[in-house]
Amino acid sequence: MPIVLSLQDAHKRYGPQILLDGASCALTDDQKVGLIGRNGAGKSTLCRILLGDEELDAGEVVRSKKLRLGYLRQHDPFHDGETVLDFLLRDSEQPDWRCGQVAWRFALGDDMLGRPVRELSGGWQTRVKLAALLLHDPNLLILDEPTNFLDLRTQVLLEHFLKDFKAGVLVVSHDREFLKDTCDNTLEMSRGELTMYPGDVDGFLANLDERREHDRRLNAATLAKRKQLETFINKNRANANTASQARNKAKQLDRLELVEVAGDEATVGFSFPQVEPRKGPALRTDNMTIGYPDRAVAEGVSVEVEHGSRVGVVGDNGQGKTTFLRTVCGSLDPKSGSMKWGFGCQVGVYAQHVYTTLREEHTVLDYLELQAVPGTKQQAIKKIAGSFLFSGAAAQKKIKVLSGGERARLVLAGLLLENHNVLVLDEPGNHLDVETIEALAAALKRYEGTVIFTSHDRYFMREVANTVIEVREGRVVSFPASYDDYVYRIEREVEEGLRSESSARPADDAPTGGKPSGKQSRDAQKRLKSAERKIAKLDDEKKEINEKLLTTTDPKKAQELHERVTAIAAEVETLEEEWLELSQEVGAW
Repeated sequence: MPIVLSLQDAHKRYGPQILLDGASCALTDDQKVGLIGRNGAGKSTLCRILLGDEELDAGEVVRSKKLRLGYLRQHDPFHDGETVLDFLLRDSEQPDWRCGQVAWRFALGDDMLGRPVRELSGGWQTRVKLAALLLHDPNLLILDEPTNFLDLRTQVLLEHFLKDFKAGVLVVSHDREFLKDTCDNTLEMSRGELTMYPGDVDGFLANLDERREHDRRLNAATLAKRKQLETFINKNRANANTASQARNKAKQLDRLELVEVAGDEATVGFSFPQVEPRKGPALRTDNMTIGYPDRAVAEGVSVEVEHGSRVGVVGDNGQGKTTFLRTVCGSLDPKSGSMKWGFGCQVGVYAQHVYTTLREEHTVLDYLELQAVPGTKQQAIKKIAGSFLFSGAAAQKKIKVLSGGERARLVLAGLLLENHNVLVLDEPGNHLDVETIEALAAALKRYEGTVIFTSHDRYFMREVANTVIEVREGRVVSFPASYDDYVYRIEREVEEGLRSESSARPADDAPTGGKPSGKQSRDAQKRLKSAERKIAKLDDEKKEINEKLLTTTDPKKAQELHERVTAIAAEVETLEEEWLELSQEVGAW
């Protein structure tokens, strides 16, 4: 497992904040590594440094000559009116047969290849970007928050891709379930240091808890020993007969040191206000149609939410989860039908992207004071701010300088200063780190009010939801089983879809001249696969020769290599023509 990218004695800081303080790490071409750390630890900055988009203050990034780095772009790289196939051809400069072959791995069939990319949902666009990434044949991928805003179906597809990917991966994610399913190593970024753990994120967190407990016990024993020595010294240093012993004890005392508890960083303290438990329906909808003036998103919506339940709203992106939440919290009127909250329900809302609309000139305390119930004491507001890691000078920060994670925490803190017995939360975990998501999940489980929420984070969903509502194909219905059952169903659907995409095309649209015999069909499929294997093998050989051409200093050897590359190009061209004819023949069947 050769090292293809490494960081050596790296230093990086922004103003007073130290992100890297002599940190080092090494990435190989076969490790799948999950990068975790608190909000603001510098994970995205580290990715930019590794990609060469940002410089270190000191230290070195060492890139192997064999490194072929791939990066999942967050921005939109598409041209106006460009189809999926057009983009893949332009971006990769690969032949259309190869683009189609890779696109199939992401369930991008022929019908999708001809569609304009910008008309697709965010999840489908991510699939297109991943196909483009794979066409560049990288041996190390860097993925920064790849699951943000991806629905479960696309997350599962991405997991399949990463599990099958035969090279190195560095994934930055707050989604614990996704990291556990895709990464076999964990890299922690904390206090300017990078620590590699040879195990998944669950193993890392369990090991971290064990180390914390060990260090706490060691410190407790050290403090007890220190107290014992101090007592002896105080009693005996003035006595001539025992003064020598007291001096020896004083030397022992000087050698006693407390250890820093591993990873023991400040954590968010969620505690939702106490509410009076209730029974019966909190929300009832009757034959409701939801949507917008120009279109309906779902019809016949008749669901009931019980007081005290925690309802996870699930469904693919674009199906209408957010439309449903906006309707039930009153920011969007039903197109028809009725909806009614139970008597005394007070609804608090956390909406997607709400933190982008905050008044940037306000400070943290300004915002919390505006959100708080009239009469809330300043001390109570400061206590809430401190529990969300906005204590001291941090409470006076302007909103315009806060990161996405800090703004998300601030809005959640504001909810705690209001009086609600119902919470409607749209993607509350986005931009929150692993520890904060865990704290939020634990607080919602303790909360005795009603929670209606949606999230793409499977750990969070699994921990919080005890009831599931599904939005799918124009319907909103109570799902008859658990969230785990829903995940299982989606995984099966994805696997079946991938199998059908990769299998031979059905012969039900053969030309009128008649269908080929079974033997003819099998022979054609074999020749098609054989041509694909030969082309792939020649492509690999061509890459190896080109690498040798870059390093050889022998003119005779260089000439031989150049002649072989020319011969390979001619052979590939012939094979591609053969592949195209066979592909059209098989497709016609």
